[in-house]
Amino acid sequence: MARQSPQRPDADEPELDDTTASAAADEVEVDRPAADRALWDELRIDPVEIALPAGTGFTLRAYRPARELTPTDVAERDQDDPFLARRQAVETEDVEEVVILDEEFAALSAEDEDEEEDDEKRADRRRRGKTEAAEADEDEADEDEADEDEDEADAAGDEEVPVFLTHRGKLLLFKTPESLVSFIRSGAPNDLSQLDSWNELSERVEPADVAPLDEDTYELDLVVENLRGGHDAWDPTLLIEAGEIARDLAYALRLPGVLDMLSAGSSLDDLDEALRASVNGGIGGFMGRRRLKKIGAQTASLGWRTIVGKISAVVDWRD
Repeated sequence: MARQSPQRPDADEPELDDTTASAAADEVEVDRPAADRALWDELRIDPVEIALPAGTGFTLRAYRPARELTPTDVAERDQDDPFLARRQAVETEDVEEVVILDEEFAALSAEDEDEEEDDEKRADRRRRGKTEAAEADEDEADEDEADEDEDEADAAGDEEVPVFLTHRGKLLLFKTPESLVSFIRSGAPNDLSQLDSWNELSERVEPADVAPLDEDTYELDLVVENLRGGHDAWDPTLLIEAGEIARDLAYALRLPGVLDMLSAGSSLDDLDEALRASVNGGIGGFMGRRRLKKIGAQTASLGWRTIVGKISAVVDWRD
């Protein structure tokens, strides 16, 4: 069959030049309806898009008071970690050695116990010699400390913390909105199902609803390369947003190593604060840029490579 040549526009129809074509494309983009956010705002759950070296995927995130959430179970994940298993084996050997040494020490010191008994009795009598006033002061101090601990526990329980679409210590990432919605509707076990709005989401969500906002789109795959480019190439928005999602994931997935690397006072936290200051105008922005110059690009890139690697290691990709 002979190949047909492409049709040419009619003579009566003027051809679109580049400017007209670009304007037409912009008009189509403007006319395209934005994704409906009513469902997500009502249920207080958001779609999130995360790019990692292995690919880009969609997941879900919510924020709830810590007292309302059961953390993800990492027991099975940690058993599959050969490095953790090796550390546990070493710790077990250390404990056994300590037990043996304790038994030997107990045998050697048994003869000294009788001689020490009289000294202990005298020490007990001295301890019983405390005045009632001193004991009352201690009781009052203990009560105050207990009240402070209770207040701190209440405050921690009321703090909103992140929870993701996770299961048994793994972050579930989906290559397409369709596969994400299919999973939500399937009733498969996951950590977000503990939310009171989960059942309604599973009944109402459609693939077209899975359209993350710009602030819910993260490009962790670009962080290390951007840092390697040197101070002048650093992208504050990219790096600040990377820090936000990394902290959320580290908390939700129970990754203490990542939390420590991003904790207050760490070198990467100093980088984050300097970046935030640098995007502000005035003297604050100037000082932030000066602080950035003092942060080593190699140290920052190595630190972030470790973070991205730890997060990637606990991702369960779903097609």
